[in-house]
Amino acid sequence: MNYTNLLLEIKENTALVTINRPDKLNALNHLTLVELKNVFEDLRNNEEVFTVVLTGSGEKAFVAGADISELNKLNMIEGKKFAGFGQSVFSLIENFEKPVIAAVNGFALGGGCELALACHFRIASENAKFGQPEVNLGIIPGYGGTQRLARLIGSGRAMEMILTGDMIDSTEALRIGLVNKVFPLDELHTKTFEIAQKINSKGQQAIRLAIQAVKATDKMNLQEGLDFEAVLFALCCGTEDFKEGTSAFLEKRKPAFKNK
Repeated sequence: MNYTNLLLEIKENTALVTINRPDKLNALNHLTLVELKNVFEDLRNNEEVFTVVLTGSGEKAFVAGADISELNKLNMIEGKKFAGFGQSVFSLIENFEKPVIAAVNGFALGGGCELALACHFRIASENAKFGQPEVNLGIIPGYGGTQRLARLIGSGRAMEMILTGDMIDSTEALRIGLVNKVFPLDELHTKTFEIAQKINSKGQQAIRLAIQAVKATDKMNLQEGLDFEAVLFALCCGTEDFKEGTSAFLEKRKPAFKNK
């Protein structure tokens, strides 16, 4: 499929999805959201893809926010639809069965920060900046920022970022747990790809069940989560990968997973 605002490259079982509106600092307009929805739905069914890396084009921005020219036209009814559609796309990414890694290469503001939050984890460049500056426009985050940010870094820090609209740099983002790792900009894609390849080398049945187990912490209390984990662990025990992985360990060799 051809995309207007995205670039797609698949290499060694990893899909690199690049938001490609550099003249707009990769701001999210409606077409970009539609294309993100389409590309993730396509990648879900692509058996050659084990992981997805999501990034922005250029060296300045991951995604600098929503397209203000579209925001400016909204009334209350349209605003509800606008937020709802963006939330549905980001929920598709958040609940994607395969690991999705954000490679944040510059500004991740507003909708861009929310998009990074929807990914399973985040790797940042040293020049990355994060923020939810929506209050400067007289609105609040509408693509899940009030919910995911608080769950990730705690309500106090999330309140400060959202109520002040201030940006934080990559060092602070790493300190508070917003990102997992920080690399120089010229190393970001290589290092993120290496992490994706490490994930790709594991049994993919276990990887996908592990995602389900971790995501359940948002919806279940501890005992419910433990029960769910036990069920998923049991499913792993019925796979060919489990037999191969444990046998390889005992035989002191590298496993040859078939992802079955």
